[in-house]
Amino acid sequence: MPPLPPPPARDALDQLDALLRDTAERAAAYIAGQAARRAELTWEHKGPADFVSHVDRTAESMIRDALLAAHLDAVFVGEESYDPAQGLGDALAFVVDPLDGTTNFLHGFPWYAVSIGATWAGELVAGVVHNAATGERFSATAGGGAWRRATGTDAAERIAVSTVAEPARALIGTGFPFKSAAPDLPTYLRQFARVAPATAGMRRAGSAALDLCDVACGRFDAFWELSLSPWDLAAGVIILKEAGATVTDPHGRPARVTHTGLCAGNPAMHAWLLDVLRTA
Repeated sequence: MPPLPPPPARDALDQLDALLRDTAERAAAYIAGQAARRAELTWEHKGPADFVSHVDRTAESMIRDALLAAHLDAVFVGEESYDPAQGLGDALAFVVDPLDGTTNFLHGFPWYAVSIGATWAGELVAGVVHNAATGERFSATAGGGAWRRATGTDAAERIAVSTVAEPARALIGTGFPFKSAAPDLPTYLRQFARVAPATAGMRRAGSAALDLCDVACGRFDAFWELSLSPWDLAAGVIILKEAGATVTDPHGRPARVTHTGLCAGNPAMHAWLLDVLRTA
């Protein structure tokens, strides 16, 4: 096997970060512009309780064209064009959810985002999550920290996970097994029954990418979901890690860019939540 190409240097990561942020912003602007026309959209079914519209597909095409124009040899993994036989490759890959929270978008619930993660030889090196409904943006690069740009501002501020260490004071994000006949539902209900009464509250707004960013900036103290796709988590995971979170699957194994579950939080709350998930 030939040796892998070296990972990107700092200046290359900075350029990649700028590309991801610019691309996500333009896709988010397109989505925001389509929001007023949502009543005219045709809801297409990918599966039970799993919808898509031409807005998702157009946004993905915009993102793909922009990223591959800058990096011709990169692998592109997008939710709306996903090929199960496709891997991440040995160099640069982009993992994209063009509209995370499609059901929210179709209902006019203002919580949906563009999510773009970048991997190098399978390892996350950059990510951006841009809330298309509010304009808030989160971004990170490997070794460069995690950042939040507030709505209506130009400057970004560095973010970090919360310091809450007591479950009784913790606000926990979660993701429901929402598709019909979800095999994880019995397990999830046992976990929910253990977590809910031990904490200050539970929240689920309908976008996993934004849920992960809410942990990264300290709004949530921890989060778990049992079934996520690579595009749901790629950007969020590197933002979490750069913000100081501990991120694993629900069994405590390192988080990977694949179809998996996630348990994430500040170190103290991750340890507590992981123990509850394992024993529920």
